[in-house]
Amino acid sequence: MEKIDFKKTMKGLWLPPAGKFTIIEVPKMRFIKIDGAGDPNVSADYAATVQWLYTLSYTLKFASKKQLGRDYSVAPLEGLWWADDLLDFTRGDKSRWKWTMMIMQPEWITKAMFEEAMASARGKLGEPPAGVRLEDFDEGLCVQIMHIGPYSAEGPTIARLHGEFLPQNGLTENGHHHEIYIGDPRRTAPEKLKTVIRQPVRRV
Repeated sequence: MEKIDFKKTMKGLWLPPAGKFTIIEVPKMRFIKIDGAGDPNVSADYAATVQWLYTLSYTLKFASKKQLGRDYSVAPLEGLWWADDLLDFTRGDKSRWKWTMMIMQPEWITKAMFEEAMASARGKLGEPPAGVRLEDFDEGLCVQIMHIGPYSAEGPTIARLHGEFLPQNGLTENGHHHEIYIGDPRRTAPEKLKTVIRQPVRRV
């Protein structure tokens, strides 16, 4: 049975060049999503959210392999980030941040399979976070770049994206700040972490 590695088959979406902004059209994809708020470094809700996302994703992977004969590598964790007051976001007041954490699922994963995975996860983890769902996400036109280094060092790159690249290319923001975590912080030195920084945009 062939095992699909989405980081290879969708390389343009998850492995952009480092240090260079690129404009891409992101296709509609299916995700498990969970919403929350607060500092991800200390929030129990955030930790539970990530645990639920991975538990559901691996349950669906094994179900796909057993029921459909289709195997694949679980996709990386992704996050949409924002704050009601933009200043809270730009100055790093994480206690006021809001987020949607999510993991992409293959298009053949159905609502019925998701509900079965939810029932299985409940047996292991108890009641799920509010609003956990399987839904399509159509992000469209975006600018992205690969950041290599600790999350705390993303600021200058994000500032260049919004303050220089977007206005210089006739673009403006059209959605929440989006990050895709290619590196595992539990196993990778901070200076070697890989994070895709993505911003949905529209032409002005």
